[in-house]
Amino acid sequence: MSSISRRKFIKGATLTPLTLTAMAQQNSNFRSESQFDFVIAGAGHNSLLSAAYLAKAGFSVVVLEGRAMIGGGAKTAEVLLPGFKQDLCSTVHSGFAANPAYRNNEINLRDFGYELMDPEIVVHIPFLDGASLTVFRGDVDRTAETIAQVSKKDADTFRHLAPSRAKFLSAPQSERGMSRDGVFWQRLGELSGYDAGRQIWESPYMQAANLTTGHFSGVPGSDLGTGSQAVTMLSHLRGRPIPRGGSGMLTVALGRFIEAHEGVVLTSKPVEQLIIERGRCVGVECLDGSQFRARRGVISTIHIKHLLQMAPRELWGEELLDIVDIWQQEHAMFAFNFALSESPRYAFSEGGTIAPCEAAILQRPESIFMLNSDQATGELNIEDYPLQIVHASNVDPTRVPAGFGAVKIEGTMPYALKQGKEHWDVIKEHVADQLFEYYARHTTNLTKENVLAKVLMSPVDIERMNPAMWRGSVHQRLRTFDNYSPYRLPIPGLYQTGGCTEGGGSITGRPGRAAAAIVLQDNGKTLEEVVA
Repeated sequence: MSSISRRKFIKGATLTPLTLTAMAQQNSNFRSESQFDFVIAGAGHNSLLSAAYLAKAGFSVVVLEGRAMIGGGAKTAEVLLPGFKQDLCSTVHSGFAANPAYRNNEINLRDFGYELMDPEIVVHIPFLDGASLTVFRGDVDRTAETIAQVSKKDADTFRHLAPSRAKFLSAPQSERGMSRDGVFWQRLGELSGYDAGRQIWESPYMQAANLTTGHFSGVPGSDLGTGSQAVTMLSHLRGRPIPRGGSGMLTVALGRFIEAHEGVVLTSKPVEQLIIERGRCVGVECLDGSQFRARRGVISTIHIKHLLQMAPRELWGEELLDIVDIWQQEHAMFAFNFALSESPRYAFSEGGTIAPCEAAILQRPESIFMLNSDQATGELNIEDYPLQIVHASNVDPTRVPAGFGAVKIEGTMPYALKQGKEHWDVIKEHVADQLFEYYARHTTNLTKENVLAKVLMSPVDIERMNPAMWRGSVHQRLRTFDNYSPYRLPIPGLYQTGGCTEGGGSITGRPGRAAAAIVLQDNGKTLEEVVA
């Protein structure tokens, strides 16, 4: 981003045509004055959750979203054909399901249209030679039966490790190293997923299956510290809930909650500058020149790399500048969306076919090393990249017209191609066609003839859709290391939430709730009092 200014980048992103206005949140009762207790810059799910807690506490809030619709990484829109509701980024909300905001109904989103479903078939992993593995929610034995088709030894290992892993994950962090099993899991996590997988599983099928489902988190299992990816299938036994109607139902429900508590949510209001008076942040200025003043504070979900361009550098403090100067993004994401004439189906190891919510593809465990190599060279060797395949309409019929299907093929590819990042605009159609034909070979019923429409988002398009996804990194930072922005920023009156803060990316709401707790504390209230 060093070669383009924040103003030019945001202006270009704002003017990029996207068919996303159907779910835009506008408040018809917006008051003419532009002063609020809190101004929230950005309308991703974390900033919306922070705003929801503050509105519930009785503070006046305004949320400013630069795009034509709210959502950040939780957007659903009919971008393919009428009636095809496609998630533009996230789909799975297992992290948010565990957040007290939802789990304890601190923010009663169920009353505003947010409903989670938890598919019985968690993920299916097919191979080109006809082998397959399937994870069933909460069912160790049935999952192990599919593993036994490729390795009886690995099926026994899976049954043995499942209760140990579940006990480890349920223990408090401070107690996890106090038992033999706990020490084993901690030491395993320090390895790479590739090496850990070779220690645990004899079958390359199991090694590849766990690496490709582990790559859903965005970090390749070739890296040190990813050892837990070797047992991702065990973790997936807990399920992967999705919202009925699409991932964007979370942010739509949060928007409705905020407005029901007299907050204001405005779209097409990209924040360009922080307003600093006497060393304190007192508001923001948008690209169109409009200003919004904050009596108590500004909460940002703008990527920290961009945020630092919005106020004089000397105000940020050396410690934060040191963090941001060496900021590392994770591998960039792509998302290729297809409307289909029928729903995808796969061969099932027990016979017949299966129609899961998600599938994952990787033929060989050693192919995981191609990701870092291609990042370094800016090349694409897509023959055996790990792929996440999402077809939520298989379990949620509200997402497509009756009798039809849809699929999203996603994963990571280099943002900076050796020909330049703009080369994505030249090649993405060809790359997407190659990947779809390769993917369709894993199904029992799909060919390119089943494709009715497609919307293709390269890593560069991901950033264009949401500038907070700096360099196409949907989680906003490399999550292997504890490199994150603090919730309280060095400029008084300015706070940060979202993927750049502790808790990081994915749809968890953890940063949004944590930021709200800190802001409430600084304003004489506690989160516990607000939700009581």
